[in-house]
Amino acid sequence: MTAVWAGLSSESAQARYASIVVDADTGQVLHAVNADTRNYPASLTKMMTLYMVFDALEKGKLTLDQQLAVSKRAAGMPPSKIGLKRGETISVRNAILALVTKSANDVAVVVAEALAGKETTFAQVMTKRARALGMSRTTFRNASGLPNRGQKSTARDMSRLAKALMTDFPQHYQFFAVSKFTYKGRTYRSHNKLLRSYKGTDGIKTGYIRASGFNLVSSVERENRRIIAVVFGGKTSKSRDRHMVKLLDRGFKKIASQGVKKIPQVPGRNPFQAPAVTLQIAAVQPAAPQQSTGQPVDLTVAEAPKAETPQTEPKAIETAAALPKQVRPVKPLMPSSQVAAVDGLETPIQGGETLTNDWGVQVGAFSRFSAAHSSARSALAEAPVPLRGAKVAVRRVDSTSLGTIYRSQLTGLYEKQARDACAALKAIDIGCVLVQPEAQGSN
Repeated sequence: MTAVWAGLSSESAQARYASIVVDADTGQVLHAVNADTRNYPASLTKMMTLYMVFDALEKGKLTLDQQLAVSKRAAGMPPSKIGLKRGETISVRNAILALVTKSANDVAVVVAEALAGKETTFAQVMTKRARALGMSRTTFRNASGLPNRGQKSTARDMSRLAKALMTDFPQHYQFFAVSKFTYKGRTYRSHNKLLRSYKGTDGIKTGYIRASGFNLVSSVERENRRIIAVVFGGKTSKSRDRHMVKLLDRGFKKIASQGVKKIPQVPGRNPFQAPAVTLQIAAVQPAAPQQSTGQPVDLTVAEAPKAETPQTEPKAIETAAALPKQVRPVKPLMPSSQVAAVDGLETPIQGGETLTNDWGVQVGAFSRFSAAHSSARSALAEAPVPLRGAKVAVRRVDSTSLGTIYRSQLTGLYEKQARDACAALKAIDIGCVLVQPEAQGSN
């Protein structure tokens, strides 16, 4: 995507660096810089467009062989495009491939109009669904990612979307691994060069407009461990790719140094997703599971499906406040507003924009991952208002005195929100301790 609308001023066209690296199996943030700063997603937007397409496929609203009509507006979209003409049709399968490889703006509009009638309506639906996925700082105004003042997202939100695409649509996620696509005799190669150059990469999307710089979301699996990484604001596609490789290398080294084995899958999108659910813990009674009712053109999007209630009540081995000193929350080494330069990429300080939601609360520690996971989800259900937007996270700690324990946490909160949430949880007899932001750097 190379076009720039005149609606963006030269001041707003200063790309801002942001990045995050996440262990996809545990949700542990391995690296983060400006992870919650709102930037232009550019063609990373098409990840959400594809999420909506996959959702429609699963609901039977679309089929892969179904033909979609090309409107005058779709045909008139600026590059990147595959040159669709008004009155033509394109199959859903080819539309997906064109979005994944060529990042075709004309195809994005075709899809939006097929699902919602108008692209503006589709963008509203995208935003509603994004919020239901926990992407609390993301707003979409179009389906392509072409410049719009109101179209913003964050590195953290894009990592959540990448995980949701894998978890919700594993049968369709494989499209992101396609490196080339032939349509009407012309072959289009993916802009994601890491698919060919970095071992284990299986997706997912690149993006560029002048106001954003060069963006990239990557997913890499090695030795049965997966990392999701996001970079916003690269100066060039090559420097962005080199930086992404460094972040991924460091991420895998950090995982290896921790000596933590892959944690088994559990129901739900945890730890990237924080749906409102109720699971059994202590005297709290579980609510009946409910089904997601989100429709592509229904602007009232339901929360994600609730996980099943465990058959046995989780037993806490120790309260959060009584954990050994070495696993207590760590105070930041620098103010959250201070941002360091990373590998030569620009990381300007943007005043209030650098205030990030990297606080959390801890509601217990358990001998089993599933029990810690259930405890956090139950706490979220018991205090949904103060914990709005929180993410369930389980942190593994190997203690010499207790063995392996799993800390049950809710993260992604602002400081005041975290303090208020702890007060609310304690008021209903749920133990709680604040989790302060850890120091963030380039490794």
